[in-house]
Amino acid sequence: MDKYTGKRLDGRYEIHEIIGIGGMAVVYRAYDRIDRRTVAVKILKDEFLGNEEFIRRFKNESKAIAMLSHPNIVKVYDVSFGDRIQYIVEEYIDGITLKEYLDQQKQIKWKEAIFFTTQILQALRHAHEKGIVHRDIKPQNIMLLKDGTIKVTDFGIARFSRSETRTMTSRAIGSVHYIAPEQARGDLTDEKTDIYSVGVMLYEMLTGRLPFEADSAVSVAIMQLQNEPKPLRDINPAIPEGLEEITLKAMRKDPGQRYQSAGEMLGDIESFKKNPGIKFGYRYFVDEKPTRYVDSIGDIKNTGRPYYNDNYEYLEEPDEEPKKKKKPVAVLIVAGIAAGFLIAAVIFGVLALVKSFNTGPSEVTLDNFVGKNYTDVVNDTSYQFTFKKEEKSDQTHAAGIIIAQSPKKGIKVKSNSTVTLTVSTGGQTVEMPDLSGMTKDEAEQSLKSSGFTNYTFYNVESDSVTAGKVVYTDPAAGNQVQSGDTTEIKIYVSTGYEEEKVAVPDVVGKTLTEAEKAIKEAGLTVGNVEQVDGSEKAKDTVLSVDPLNGVKLEKGTAVNLSVSSGNEVKKTITVNVNLPQTVKHDIQLKAYFDGSMTTKKTVNPQYNDICTLSFTGTTGQHSVVVTLDDSEYNVFSLNFDTGKGGLTQSSPYVDPDSTGSSSQDSTSETTTAQAQNITPGD
Repeated sequence: MDKYTGKRLDGRYEIHEIIGIGGMAVVYRAYDRIDRRTVAVKILKDEFLGNEEFIRRFKNESKAIAMLSHPNIVKVYDVSFGDRIQYIVEEYIDGITLKEYLDQQKQIKWKEAIFFTTQILQALRHAHEKGIVHRDIKPQNIMLLKDGTIKVTDFGIARFSRSETRTMTSRAIGSVHYIAPEQARGDLTDEKTDIYSVGVMLYEMLTGRLPFEADSAVSVAIMQLQNEPKPLRDINPAIPEGLEEITLKAMRKDPGQRYQSAGEMLGDIESFKKNPGIKFGYRYFVDEKPTRYVDSIGDIKNTGRPYYNDNYEYLEEPDEEPKKKKKPVAVLIVAGIAAGFLIAAVIFGVLALVKSFNTGPSEVTLDNFVGKNYTDVVNDTSYQFTFKKEEKSDQTHAAGIIIAQSPKKGIKVKSNSTVTLTVSTGGQTVEMPDLSGMTKDEAEQSLKSSGFTNYTFYNVESDSVTAGKVVYTDPAAGNQVQSGDTTEIKIYVSTGYEEEKVAVPDVVGKTLTEAEKAIKEAGLTVGNVEQVDGSEKAKDTVLSVDPLNGVKLEKGTAVNLSVSSGNEVKKTITVNVNLPQTVKHDIQLKAYFDGSMTTKKTVNPQYNDICTLSFTGTTGQHSVVVTLDDSEYNVFSLNFDTGKGGLTQSSPYVDPDSTGSSSQDSTSETTTAQAQNITPGD
C-alpha cells in the first residue's frame, strides 16, 4: 500500500487515493478539512528529494501557477517544501485528459477542435501576459471536464520569459511530438514556442494523427526540424481551407512566420468562426535547400546518450563542434579547381578553332515539341533554334503546354532556324459563378454552362444553410479561373441546419427545480433523476448531466440528471475496551469523541470484562478517549476513510477508593453508593 494513502498531511489534507503518476510526482485525491473541499495533492517522489534539478522544476511549477488566475488554468491552493516531503495542493479536476479523449474519438469535428483550441489559447494568452511560457503544451497536459471546459495543467518546465532565456542550459525539454523546432535545438524559447505546440494539437484533432511520427524520438525531432507537415486537406478534404491555413501558420518552422501571440491566433479563429469559407492567403517561400540539422541530431544518435523519457522528452545538444577540414585537403581542392579551368580553356580553344572552319549552319531534323511544356523547351540549351511563341485558348490542355508547332516534326531545317510554337493558355478565363444556396443539381448545371468539367462535391456542417444546398466553393465566387478541366472546383454542400439541434444547458450546481425548467425551455425533456449519496452539496443539487453540457441533441431528447441526496455516506467503527480484571466493583466509563462526550455508562468487570463501543462518522481520522472513574484509560484512533480503528495508548486503571480510605469505610461507601445508583465520590 502507498505510504501516504490514509495519512493526513500537516494535520489538514487527508490523502484518499492515487489518481495519477507522473515523471517526477504522484498525484492524490485528498480532502481539505479546513476549507472542506476535495483537492489534488501532488507529492514529489522520494527518489527526487535530493535532486536539485527536479526540486527546482517542482518549485517552478507552483511558482508559475500561483501567479495565474484563469478559468482555463488549474488553480494552486497551497505549497509545502520541507526536507522530507514536498507537495503542491491544486484544484481537483474531475475529468479526463485531452489525450484520452482523442484516443476514444480518434478524429473529432472541426467545430469541437476549435472549441477546445480557443480555450487553450485563452489560457496561454493569460499566462503569456504574466510572462510565463508553458513549453510543454500537449494533450496529456490538457484536462477536459464533463461540461467541456478545458484546464491547462503541468507548468513543471514553464519558464519566466522576463528572467530566463534558454531551456535548461540548451536542453530541449518537452514532448518531442509537440516540441517547437527552436526548442529542439535548444535556442531561445518564447510565447511562439507554445503557439507551435497548439498548432500540432490542432492538426492532430482535425486529422486524427500527428504531423510527424517515427520509430524513435530522435527521428521525430529531425522531422520537426526539417520536414513540412502534410497539408490537412490532403488527409481530410472536408476541413475548410481557412482552418488549414490557421493550423499551418501556427506550425511554421520559423517563429517569425508563426502567429506572434495567442491573441493574434484567436483573432483569426474568430474570423473563421464567423465565415468558415474565409481564406487568409498565408503563403510562404519554401527554400529548395533548407538548413539541415541532420548532423547535430545525428551526433546525438551516434553518442549513444539516452534522451530523457519520463513524461519529458528531450535531446542533448552535441558537446563538440564539427571539426574543421584540414589544410592539405583545402590545398588539393584549390589545385583541382585550377586544373579544371585549364582543361576548360583547352576545350573552348579547340571548339573555337573548329568553328572557324565551319562555313555555315548545319541541318538538323526537327523534334516533336507538341505536348511538352513551353518553358522546358526554350530553356533547353541543346536546341539551337529561335523560338517564336503564339498563345491559344484550349480547354483540353493545361496552360503552358505546346499544342502545335511550325515547321512540323521530322522536317530538316537549319540549326539556327525560327520555330513557331503555339502554347495553350489553359482555356478561356471566366468568372467563377456564385453557387451558394443552390442544390447539388443546380450547382452542377451552372458549372457545366460556364465550361467547367472538373469539380467535386464535399459535405460540410453549416449553422445557416439548409441541408443539401451549397455553402461555399473553392475557388470562391467572383474569382477569374480557367474553364474546362484545368481547374479543379470544390463545392461544399451543407449537411443540415445546426439549429435543428439544441445544446444541453449548463445546469450543474443548480437545484433540481431550476435544472428541470432550463432543460424544458431548451426544448429537451428530463430523463432519469439519480439520487447520489456522499456529496457535500445540498439536497437536490445537480451534480452532473448526461449527455454533457453543450452537446447538441434533437429536440425532445431526454437529459439524465444526477443530484445530491443530501446524505453523507456514514460508517460505523466498533472498538473493544478491555476492563481491569482485578476490579470487582462498579466503574463509571465515559467516552469522548474528538473531545465531546458521547458515552457515559456504569460497568463491572466482575460480570463482563469487555465493553464494546460504536462510533459513526463520514470521513477522516478521529480520536476517542475512554476514561474509567474520570481517569484516562484507553485512547483509540478511528479512520472513517478506511472504516478501521485501533488502540493507540493505554494507561492503568486508577481506583479512586485506594487513596487512603480504610477497606471497611470503602466497602460501606460502595454499598451505599450502589443502593443510591451513583458513583462513589459524586
